[in-house]
Amino acid sequence: MLVSKLRVDFLEHMEVEQNRSQKTIQNYDHYLTRLTDFAGDDLDIKDINSELIRKWRLWLNRLGTNTSDELQKNTQNYHLIALRSFLKYCAKRDIATMPADKIELARTNRKQVTFLSPEELERILKQPDISKVAGVRDRAIIELLFSSGLRVSELVNLDISHINLKRREFMVRGKGQKDRPVFISKIAADWVQAYIEMRDDNKQPLFIRHGSTTKSASTDGNYYRLTVRSIQRLIKKYALLAGITKNVSPHTLRHSFATDLLMNGADLRSVQAMLGHSNISTTQIYTHVTDPHLRSTHEQFHGKSR
Repeated sequence: MLVSKLRVDFLEHMEVEQNRSQKTIQNYDHYLTRLTDFAGDDLDIKDINSELIRKWRLWLNRLGTNTSDELQKNTQNYHLIALRSFLKYCAKRDIATMPADKIELARTNRKQVTFLSPEELERILKQPDISKVAGVRDRAIIELLFSSGLRVSELVNLDISHINLKRREFMVRGKGQKDRPVFISKIAADWVQAYIEMRDDNKQPLFIRHGSTTKSASTDGNYYRLTVRSIQRLIKKYALLAGITKNVSPHTLRHSFATDLLMNGADLRSVQAMLGHSNISTTQIYTHVTDPHLRSTHEQFHGKSR
């Protein structure tokens, strides 16, 4: 059977049976299309073998992008992960193919975790002009990202009705369409409440653009919803205004959230649950960040009887 035909069936399976997001489906389609770009549209599922994958990996390794002469190793791995999922789907349909577990991912360097110190965070929080509704909105966004550990994609999809400011907890649907509880501080809840009270509209999105006179064709006001890119820009802007030279993004605030929890004694499993990581190995990127804290704990409590 042709891979191009099975790919369509696989993507429909992801949408219907696995309830994966449209973004994930688009990404998998893109990665698997690159396999047929390399091997040809007439590629048959039975022709996928170790040698073909070896040559494809070499082709991917030399494939440039708009910003680089080659694909990053983790991006190459995304292609392989998509192929493994595709082969597992074929195996479940009793279609003879190469076992998915024979595909090994490339080794990658551990991600460098960038996080803000308490002093840096306070400097950023002081930058928005809170005499204006947009400034209060931006302060609420920063407070909420740091307090909750939300991904920016999760934040932009929040509606006012989704968040319970009295209980200071709510549910969010994250990666893999998995729901998890989110808890926020009183400070974050107060700033979100202040922003909502300053608004004079009836739009449902929690964070919207202000000052635009363009009318939306959407009845639910989604035209006005802030995008991931717009939040990335405003976080970067306030970091520069605060005199912080490191690259600061919404994900930096998520890293800061996790680091703050661990530095103050939270266990790794709890942090994993609050971040929505399906695998604790993903959460373990933060453990080396707490090394100075572990050293001070060791010096404080170890060997006192000697």
